[in-house]
Amino acid sequence: MKRFWTDASVTEEDGGFGVTLDARLLKTPARVALMVPTRALAEAIAAEWAAAGETVDPRAMPMTGLANAAVDRADDELIAGITRYADSDQFCYRAEGPSPLVERQAEAWDALLGWARRRYDVDFATSSGILHVAQPPETVRKLGHAVTMLDRFRLAALSPLVTVGGSLVAGLAVLEQAIPPEAAWESVSLDERWQLEKWGSDAEAEAALDSKRADFLAAARFLELLS
Repeated sequence: MKRFWTDASVTEEDGGFGVTLDARLLKTPARVALMVPTRALAEAIAAEWAAAGETVDPRAMPMTGLANAAVDRADDELIAGITRYADSDQFCYRAEGPSPLVERQAEAWDALLGWARRRYDVDFATSSGILHVAQPPETVRKLGHAVTMLDRFRLAALSPLVTVGGSLVAGLAVLEQAIPPEAAWESVSLDERWQLEKWGSDAEAEAALDSKRADFLAAARFLELLS
């Protein structure tokens, strides 16, 4: 899409905040008015549109993309995509070796699983290797319930945190401000960073990891802007 506006600004109406492009209210891909719950988020979206070049690059507009998802995507769809990780959290699957990797995983992941145990009164089954290990039904139920209690904007932000990171526990910890987003990213990307350390620099793999990091941290910022 070519740039067609000069000014991007924030407007308040009907208890929410929107973004206008030369006085025209910004709409989602589904042609619904893009209204968000906080001025801070609206200002961040407006800043993305103000900074756009002559051709709009959606990848440079993560706040807009997440807000679009919150408005356009069905809650059930977001919830289903998130809650499936209650039974397949990457923190429950440990490497069989080498010892330094096993130790790194234990140091990073045990603390977050411990937080989730205390916060949600659940337990986790862990294993070494890649074979599926079923989680206790109460764990799946309680973590799923925590997700269903969220509003659609927090669901839209939690979705990439969980799917990019492969961990519902890490996503909930960021949501609950139990861990800084950068520290959460270090935890969920541990295996990939280990592989890069072990096998040396790979430009393509590093670029993919940088892209995932940007998506993860953008979702965390989106959550912050909702506060």
